[in-house]
Amino acid sequence: MGMFSESVDVSCTPEGHPVAVVWAGRSYSVCAEPVRWYERRQWWAEEIRAPLGSGPGLVDHEIWRVQVLPSAPGSGLAEQGEPLTLDLTRHIRSGRWRILRIHDALRPRTA
Repeated sequence: MGMFSESVDVSCTPEGHPVAVVWAGRSYSVCAEPVRWYERRQWWAEEIRAPLGSGPGLVDHEIWRVQVLPSAPGSGLAEQGEPLTLDLTRHIRSGRWRILRIHDALRPRTA
């Protein structure tokens, strides 16, 4: 599993579920139901103080685990192959998305 933080563009349903990701100039389609949870972050290392009532986005951040396949150029449809599993986070106030983890990046490949 690779762990880092890189900005990505994410398209969502009206309910806020990710359906497509653009990362490093390449488009990906979400090919399985995404899973959402919240993780506690070390806000005290980044903020001087936490204003009263600012828990979501400051104390916790939203994480989405998505499985994606590259989109076929020009069609928007997912190509066939092995899905890539990504953990994405959305900054509550700005709406910006970042990749936190790539789960399949270090999986051994067979010849």
